[in-house]
Amino acid sequence: MDVICPKTPIVWDGKSFTPCFENIVLGFGANMITVAAVVVLGVNKRNATTTRNIRIGLLGKVFLHILPAFGACLSFYEMFLLMKSSLEGHNVEYHDWLFRCSQFASWMTILLVSNFSYWFHVFCNPILCFWWILKPVLEIPLLLTKFSSLEVITCLKESSSIFAEFMFGLFVIVVKAMHASNEEREFDSIEDPLLPRDSVANKNHIIDADWKFSSCFDLVTFKFVNLMMDLGVTKQLDFKDLVELPCDLMPSSCHHTLMRGWVAEQNKHNSNPSLFRAMCYAYGWPYLRLGLLKAINDCVGFISPLLLNKLIKFLQQGSGDVDGYFLALSLGFTSILKSFLDTQYTFRLGKLKLMLRSSIMIILYRKCLFISQAERSIFSDGEVQTFMSIDADRTANLCNSLHDVWSLPLQIGVALYLLYTQVSFAFVSGVAITILLIPVNKWISTMIASATEKMMKQKDESWEHLFTKRLMERRAMEVQHLSTRKYLDAWCVFFWATTPTLFSLFTFGVFALMGHSLSAATVFTCVALFNTLISPLNSFPWVINGLIDAMISSRRLSKYLSCPEHNSECEQSSGGRLNTYGPSPCLFESEVDAGANPKAIVFQNASCVWSSSYEVGNSVILDGISLDFPKGIFVAIIGEVGSGKSSLLNSILGEMHLIRGVIQACGSIAYVPQVPWIQSGSVRDNILFGKEYDARRYREVLQACALDIDISLMIGGDLAYIGEKGVNLSGGQRARLALARAVYCDSDIYLLDDILSAVDSQVACWILQRTILGPLMNQKTRVLCTHNVQAISSADMIVIMDRGHVKWAGMSANFLVSPYLATYVPNNSKFPSSQLLGKESMICASDELRSNVLLESGFVATSEEAQETAETEFRKEGRVELSVYKSYATFASWPVVFVICVSAFFMQASRNGNDLWLSHWVDNTTGTENTRFYLVILSIFGLVNSLFTLARAFSFSYGGLRAAVQVHTKLLNKLVDAPVHFFDQNPSGRILNRLSSDLYTLDDSLPFILNILLANFYSLLGIVVVLSYVQIIFLLLLFPLWYVYRKLQFYYRSTSRELRRLDSVSRSPIYSCFTETLDGSSTIRAFRKEEFFLARFMEHITLYQQTSYSERTASLWLSLRLQLLAAFVILFIAVMAVVGCRGNFPLSFGTPGLVGLALSYAAPVVSLLSSFLTSFTETEKEMVSVERVVEYMDIPQEGLQGSRSVHPEWPMQGQIEFEHVTLRYKPSLPAALNDVSFYIAAGMQVGVVGRTGAGKSSLLNALFRLTPICNGHILVDGVDVADISVRNLRGHFAVVPQSPFLFEGSLRENLDPSGMTTDEKIWEALQKCHIKAEIELAGGLDLPVKESGTSFSVGQWQLICLARAIVKSSKILCLDECTANVDTQTAMILQNTISNECKGMTVLTIAHRISTVLSMDEILILDHGNLVEQGNPQVLLKDEYSRFSSFARASTM
Repeated sequence: MDVICPKTPIVWDGKSFTPCFENIVLGFGANMITVAAVVVLGVNKRNATTTRNIRIGLLGKVFLHILPAFGACLSFYEMFLLMKSSLEGHNVEYHDWLFRCSQFASWMTILLVSNFSYWFHVFCNPILCFWWILKPVLEIPLLLTKFSSLEVITCLKESSSIFAEFMFGLFVIVVKAMHASNEEREFDSIEDPLLPRDSVANKNHIIDADWKFSSCFDLVTFKFVNLMMDLGVTKQLDFKDLVELPCDLMPSSCHHTLMRGWVAEQNKHNSNPSLFRAMCYAYGWPYLRLGLLKAINDCVGFISPLLLNKLIKFLQQGSGDVDGYFLALSLGFTSILKSFLDTQYTFRLGKLKLMLRSSIMIILYRKCLFISQAERSIFSDGEVQTFMSIDADRTANLCNSLHDVWSLPLQIGVALYLLYTQVSFAFVSGVAITILLIPVNKWISTMIASATEKMMKQKDESWEHLFTKRLMERRAMEVQHLSTRKYLDAWCVFFWATTPTLFSLFTFGVFALMGHSLSAATVFTCVALFNTLISPLNSFPWVINGLIDAMISSRRLSKYLSCPEHNSECEQSSGGRLNTYGPSPCLFESEVDAGANPKAIVFQNASCVWSSSYEVGNSVILDGISLDFPKGIFVAIIGEVGSGKSSLLNSILGEMHLIRGVIQACGSIAYVPQVPWIQSGSVRDNILFGKEYDARRYREVLQACALDIDISLMIGGDLAYIGEKGVNLSGGQRARLALARAVYCDSDIYLLDDILSAVDSQVACWILQRTILGPLMNQKTRVLCTHNVQAISSADMIVIMDRGHVKWAGMSANFLVSPYLATYVPNNSKFPSSQLLGKESMICASDELRSNVLLESGFVATSEEAQETAETEFRKEGRVELSVYKSYATFASWPVVFVICVSAFFMQASRNGNDLWLSHWVDNTTGTENTRFYLVILSIFGLVNSLFTLARAFSFSYGGLRAAVQVHTKLLNKLVDAPVHFFDQNPSGRILNRLSSDLYTLDDSLPFILNILLANFYSLLGIVVVLSYVQIIFLLLLFPLWYVYRKLQFYYRSTSRELRRLDSVSRSPIYSCFTETLDGSSTIRAFRKEEFFLARFMEHITLYQQTSYSERTASLWLSLRLQLLAAFVILFIAVMAVVGCRGNFPLSFGTPGLVGLALSYAAPVVSLLSSFLTSFTETEKEMVSVERVVEYMDIPQEGLQGSRSVHPEWPMQGQIEFEHVTLRYKPSLPAALNDVSFYIAAGMQVGVVGRTGAGKSSLLNALFRLTPICNGHILVDGVDVADISVRNLRGHFAVVPQSPFLFEGSLRENLDPSGMTTDEKIWEALQKCHIKAEIELAGGLDLPVKESGTSFSVGQWQLICLARAIVKSSKILCLDECTANVDTQTAMILQNTISNECKGMTVLTIAHRISTVLSMDEILILDHGNLVEQGNPQVLLKDEYSRFSSFARASTM
């Protein structure tokens, strides 16, 4: 510095930088860096062979050419003034010359380069982009030096110069961002470019970025939202009316960005990868750049209090100088600049948050597609759903929290420093209060984190339990942690909300007691600084809480995402795809040609478990399997229930964890699971499964799978909609549809898991002959798990499984002479030859077609119901009705609402009283007299304010908690009591949306936003009252201001409501798709359709992203206009204050204290006006969740109240009588049961027989009142079941459903949910069902049952459900295909068990196997809803013309 500035070698003079340092280092140095960088880059680009021209519009030309010209002229004018001063004999320092000359050179260089075609590549260089923002910041000290002179012309010139630099830099960055966006869209889209990137780059093409005047103006003012807003006022918005999604927000681009980061993180930290670090890798730099904008925004926010201080001092002097107007105008324009900076930061941050959220949701969905069942077993389905519904949003909220973590302390620190400049060390007392509260809030935040984590665990559990009592127990535990969090939040709010009041009291008290005199300028500058402290102080605990929540959620997601994925090694070859599953990716020799390999599937000493690779010590499910299946053969896998048949297929698919050995599969695979997975959509969509439509093959597949006649009679044909999980199809229909999907796929290997058990014998005969053995599959490798004797006889190879081992394996000819023939094929003398089987199959098939047995009334009848299922989710129109607000107030309790409102009112009144008392103090005292008196009154105001703040905080927490509990309880009861058809018509994702996102809103965000709304309302009311009292002329502005305000909020609210509804509606398909994929992930992986489903999920995310983006931009559109409106209010009051201080003006503010009070109250209007309407509209948006929940309060309910009560032991005998019963699933549909009448005596065992869709299950639906009957009566022991409440009715019957149902929990809980039965009785029931040994081996009654079904096979599910029915000991036992998935021998043993153990009970058995009903007392045969035959099975069997005998002949007994 001695060399540069010999006269003033110091840098800092105690108050500011020295003029020499400012001019030489910050001015001359910065300008020369600019000149050097532009010149060097210009020379390089001029010599470049290829460049791109950027064409710009009118506004771009203004920024590119006019701004530099304006800056050059301004610099030249300053040089002229320096020369003039020098000629007049004034001393002009050399550093002034250097600064102005370099400034002129800088602008001229920019102006020169802007005329060349390569200007974009020079100015938009990444380093220079940073420099354009940094350079104006470096000149701020110079601006402050000029401001200290209070010379208006000087300040105006310097402000204009820096403003020109800032606007030019902003223009360059906007052009760079928009060009980068276009370039990314061109080269980083889903579709590859038609030409290679190199060839495209070699063409000196011109990018037409026609940024007209409106383009940049639209970007800054959000004018592009106007079209959507106009539509929102005139009509109900639809998805096509939303704002177009920018390319950088497209989910595919977001997903690739985060995926690259996650892969890099896994490679770097393989043992413990962190999603947080991956997000930093993917979005860290854009986020850091936003931090720079945040810092500038925060710094600009502190200019207003300083200008306020200057203005009050000016008014106290009573001068009539023009400087007062300059200060007033500066105050207003600073607020305007702050408005633009604030909204742009929020806009950019919101975009980044949307990018992060969509990428997390897609990466979670992708993980669901690629993680095997075994690896996913450590997570429950409810936990995985919580990842998507809650944790993804919370993790994305890191965007909000991370910058606030440093920004809020910075704001607090700057505010404290400025306070120090006003009241010296008196502010230390206020700092002491703040420091004392820091450990308190830290402890509270830690407690909140603990409560949040426990609450999240309870959320994971809640979805899994479908019993109301258990779910309410889980909810009670969740509410316990929620209440802990809410009351801790209340303390947090209290401490932080009272801090500014206590700060004010202690600071002014100590300042006065130190002997200083309080002045209006000091007091109200401090009050303005206190107001700037309120927001960061109140926000800080929420930021900490949000950060803690986000970190907890990110850790949970990291654990899930780090699970090993589906372990497959694929090589394309001439013969197809080669898949190798194993602990090592190199187990299959690379030189093996899949085309030359004669083996389709090979097991080499393979052992598998159903547990994750993280878990050790689990029992081996498949042990030492060594098998090889040649290509093109038909393999039958047989064995008893739980022997490992389904696990063998899953091991081929790679769904199990292979702990040793090798499993190889050569070729593409098609898979049909034992429980068919049907996706919601049309019949055609389910069959095609993403493949191209081939009309000829499609028709052949429908005929082979016996679906053609059904589809021809359906409303809409094969485009008829199938509900979620195939709810409107029978079990046989689901199985055939899943089979058709596999056959159409035309794969090399078909894995079929017991598909014949779900259909009757005639349809099974047709499928076996025309499909499995037919021309579509006879050249393929087919592996079928089965108990069907016909299928076993037709197999080329038979494998017998026994407790996870291969008991026997060989060709069919060897099986005929093996000792196992009698075991697995009862009555082996009737074991047919292949020729005989083929003949019988053809006969039964032709008989079936001739009699149109494929016409399934259930399928046809429900197609219209399916159309109803496919309807879009209902959403209300217009404003949220007042009744919704009343409903929420009722849930929260009206007395609590009254306490909240009263406490909030008096809290604000005491705060306003505190400020008015301060203005009275500074106006009535000139020294330190009566200090104690004023301090006592001030303390009373502070104490009253603290008490009412505490009352408001705790009453709000209590009210919100009470509402959350009441809503959940009532909603759950309504859903539990809803009829079955309600769940058929509403996908689980739609219901889950209510129970997750909407209830979470009621639990957490709605009380929070309501609290803010109330505080903002009373704060605004207090400001209006005080301003009207202080300055009467403000009333002239109040009414036009209110008019504009109302117009704005009406214009915005009409759109915002619809946007929130669309946002809620667009979320449901995401949850539905995710839930559906969880169920069918193994099928999707088997067909290698992961990318197809990922693309479909991205479509849902794109729609959700578009609604969220539209909602955010609309909110910012409003926020900007409200802040500009508030800035006008500040400008008006400041100008009026200057006008009023002139002696010749008739109106005056009055005392300096009131002047300061008015100006300090005008400053928060900027944030309060926008915050009030934002919180109001946000409340209305959040109330949409209440609206949606209240909508479910009105869903139809089953008949819970009966007209008569029955004895606790009813039914005593078990008589069942149907009198002319007719049942329709919908009034417009054919009858599922048509005038059915029969009588079943007490203790009889009755079999119900009929082809698929004949109405067998409808019989049980009518008996259990799952669907109300249209006509007739059903009597049980002479009592009409319609007179009994449904809960009472169903509680007295025992049932084993067609689809076995087990819930997550212990096996004891599954067998005895009520907990009223002894273990001895439970073991006895298991012994009767022949599954006791397997249960003892697996771990006994405390064995955990997993909802994913990997704990037991489907056959074991059915046996457990049968044991549960026996434990119940009801007089009426209904069995719906309960032995469909067990082997024939076990089925016969179970039938004998039922016959012997259920004597005295009335047993209703629906069966496809004729052998299981031969020993029954009576047979009911249904066809198309009509009872066509009834009688003793032995008698009917002797009648060769009876329906039953035709069934018996068609089946192999």
